[in-house]
Amino acid sequence: MASETSPGTGGADGGTVRVDAWIWSVRLVKTRSAGAAACKGGHVRVNGDRVKPAYGVKPGDEVRLRQAEGRERVVIVKRVIRKRVGAPVAVECYVDNSPPPPPREAIAPAGIRNRGTGRPTKRDRRDMDRLRALNSRTGPTQPPVRETD
Repeated sequence: MASETSPGTGGADGGTVRVDAWIWSVRLVKTRSAGAAACKGGHVRVNGDRVKPAYGVKPGDEVRLRQAEGRERVVIVKRVIRKRVGAPVAVECYVDNSPPPPPREAIAPAGIRNRGTGRPTKRDRRDMDRLRALNSRTGPTQPPVRETD
């Protein structure tokens, strides 16, 4: 007799699944090797402890995954699956308790030139550098003061 499990679970309902495979199957990372690398790098925590890629997650575990730009995903495992599934099904496998992403700054990029205007002149480059300094987090840099005779 064949066991009756939902598609994509691989018979894992109620059991444990490797953490690298689970974060890949619920689409928190793009590839399984990226999930394993995140575990090896110490970017994955289960219930507060750093784990290796082979650590088994089960329903009720809290998984914290530190992603690019310092963003952290905090999810509670609702259902364990081994196979990668579509995004609508993957969302049903966890509860997302992640903090909202930081707002993007609405600053126009400095130094954008129209296509076909050619190579920037020395004056254009200085103007672009000045704009970049104004938009940087450190603030504008003051040009050196020159004394004239």
